[in-house]
Amino acid sequence: MKRIVVVGASAAGLAAAETLRREGYDGTLTLIGDEPHPPYDRPPLSKQILSGEWTAGRLPLRPYDDLGALRLDLRLGLAATGLDVADRTVGLADGSRVPYDGLIVATGVRPRRLPGEGAHVLRTLDDALALRDRLKPRSRLVVVGAGFLGAEAAAVARDLGAEVTLLEPAPVPLAHAVGTEIGQLLSRAHLDRGVELRTGVTVTEVTEVGVRLGDGEVVEADEILVAIGSQPNTEWLADSGLGVGDGVLCDKYCAAAGGVYAAGDVARWYNPLFGTSMRIEHRTNAAEQGMAAARNLLAAPQARKPFAPVPYFWSDQYDMKIQAYGYLRGQDEVTVVDGELAERRFIAAYRTGERLTGALAVGMPPKAVRARRQAVASGADWRDAVTAAGTGTV
Repeated sequence: MKRIVVVGASAAGLAAAETLRREGYDGTLTLIGDEPHPPYDRPPLSKQILSGEWTAGRLPLRPYDDLGALRLDLRLGLAATGLDVADRTVGLADGSRVPYDGLIVATGVRPRRLPGEGAHVLRTLDDALALRDRLKPRSRLVVVGAGFLGAEAAAVARDLGAEVTLLEPAPVPLAHAVGTEIGQLLSRAHLDRGVELRTGVTVTEVTEVGVRLGDGEVVEADEILVAIGSQPNTEWLADSGLGVGDGVLCDKYCAAAGGVYAAGDVARWYNPLFGTSMRIEHRTNAAEQGMAAARNLLAAPQARKPFAPVPYFWSDQYDMKIQAYGYLRGQDEVTVVDGELAERRFIAAYRTGERLTGALAVGMPPKAVRARRQAVASGADWRDAVTAAGTGTV
């Protein structure tokens, strides 16, 4: 291949570009990004950037000199608008077309929004800086959505002295992801810090003075953050012929078509380790999948390797460090295997069928939960995984 194009100047896109060079590819390498910034880290946006602990200068994933060493045809501030698989070209917003022999799609996701104007979202550096500038002591912030992103932002805002109302349609925040009892425990941390948490409520629109609920009530706010999930950036692929459905549909090698691979938040691929297709919006997965897609793009068909990771994510809320390995959704059982829920210091194991499929830790050292990763990776039998003394089903 003489020309490879990576669409998405993201963690996944940069990891793919670096891997291509590291594996010996010396042809033209084009990296396209719709933001004007070079690739930067996103997890700190809802933590260190929003709190003011970090400046924007700490976010770039690589110094400019390192980017230069990759010999990139770098095109920033320019969105991809179309893909012609037959002609092997990518259309850009300025009307130009970029030819390719190999393509990696790493266009990520964008926040879902509510009807109405004036609410913040939190996906880009500019989003985080705009919200940070508006968070003042005693200002009233309404956060719509109590998932990990909304919960992290609520925690930061509360620590900054804002009055925070957290609105969530589910009866228990994060129950679908971590289980009901652990979702309740994480919720209590917000209540203990003075956050007004309202569950089972639906927000229908943003108004000039706040947000309107499904029953007509208006919750007033000085600032509003909408954190109700995301949408994969696949619209530019609508006429491409690629399979698209909650992401770019890929096989176990991250291939979407001949010479076309996808990686990061936008990729929905079949993970043979868990026997299901998944789309993972976590930083570690983005980098690992970018590397895997790049290697498989360069490899002969028979030399490609399935991408079968144990997903990992973390979240910081107040003084709690939350870490998890595996695929926790759709679990049949959750059991504490170390520590105590009441102390917010524990490790929980997750069962799907008869195997261990995940482990989540709160307030535990990283090495404690890393030890559970291998058991998940090996498909350990559930009964063997929970034989430690003192376990209790939650």
